[in-house]
Amino acid sequence: MTFLALLRDNPSFRRLWIAQAVSQLGDWFNAVAVYALLLDLTGSASLVAAMMVVQLLPIALVGPLAGVVVDRLPRRAVMIVTDLARAVLFAGLVLVRSADDIWIAFVLVTLGVVATAFFEPARTAMLPDVVPREHLITANALSASTWAVMLAVGASIGGFVTVLVGRDVAFVCNGLSFLASAVALYGLRVHETHHHSRDGQPQARVRDGVRYLRDHPSIVALLSIKGVWAVAGGMMLLLTVFGQRVFSGSATDTAARGIGVLFAARGVGAVGGALLARAVQRFDERRLTSLVPGAYALASLGYLGLAAAPTLALGALAVVWAHAFGTMLWVLSTVLLQLAVAAEVRGRVFALELALHTFVSAAAILLTGAGLDRVQIAPRTLALTLGAFFLLPAAAWTVALRRAPIVKPIGPS
Repeated sequence: MTFLALLRDNPSFRRLWIAQAVSQLGDWFNAVAVYALLLDLTGSASLVAAMMVVQLLPIALVGPLAGVVVDRLPRRAVMIVTDLARAVLFAGLVLVRSADDIWIAFVLVTLGVVATAFFEPARTAMLPDVVPREHLITANALSASTWAVMLAVGASIGGFVTVLVGRDVAFVCNGLSFLASAVALYGLRVHETHHHSRDGQPQARVRDGVRYLRDHPSIVALLSIKGVWAVAGGMMLLLTVFGQRVFSGSATDTAARGIGVLFAARGVGAVGGALLARAVQRFDERRLTSLVPGAYALASLGYLGLAAAPTLALGALAVVWAHAFGTMLWVLSTVLLQLAVAAEVRGRVFALELALHTFVSAAAILLTGAGLDRVQIAPRTLALTLGAFFLLPAAAWTVALRRAPIVKPIGPS
């Protein structure tokens, strides 16, 4: 099934997709304005770096609690409440008027990110209740490509609006995007298979999720796919360095162009990876799982190509290649978990996956920054190291699949 056919024929998924698209548009729209706010009021790049960390770590910290809530309550209701909360919180950034008010920005963004930690696991966990099993690959591929498009469109529009009419309008528009998401979800009609009557509903607790993972080690292996891929977070920092230092020389305008080209290549690769994933929509669990080691290896080749690229154009092509197969890994991980995890613990599993990915990504960014600034490792050497790293999970999955070549759907715990 094509993306357009899925959106046309499945009104419930269409509403869920609209909610994702407008809220992610608002996220990227808002990011530009927030960074501009911090730089304009304080001139501190360190505060911008701190804000980037704030946009990651709260998800890792509240993930276990978010998973419990998502498994205990109706997921649609959780998403609507978090949308309303984010609308108020992010629009509240208009209250920041001077350097003395910067703390307000950090508090509001932190709380907004905490709300996102509930929204995303709820959306991913609810998808199998909205989309038939045979269309999960298409649905998740569309979600992945939507993220990439919203990255490019949201950041571009956010920068334009911020320059043209000011940051406050950007903050208000971001708040309105979450209201639009809530409206789309309000009309969503779905039978949530995890949510039973009060008398029959099992208690959702963190330790139950831990026990479930202990009893099903194959689920832990699937969780590790995004967790290991999150090491590529360090490469996001390297893309800015390659654009600024490696491919540009000293010209400021050339540096900005180089960074823009490499990040655009990341988005193009993500869309390409989503299309690659959709091409295997008819594969069963065994064949989908068999694609994991190859995707790691091919993504590794892309980053190794970036490390050796003599020109910006070849570097951009390498980034497209790496992120095409990285996005394919992302889609495979999500679909395999949706197929394998019991509905009543799905929220906790996806919350843990999101927390793990966020934590590893933040750590990789910080370690890469330390390697560049403190240890003075050359950018090409770091890119070579990160690229070679992904050959390790490729080899590990190859060995593991020879011992247990299929991940079977697992029933209730």
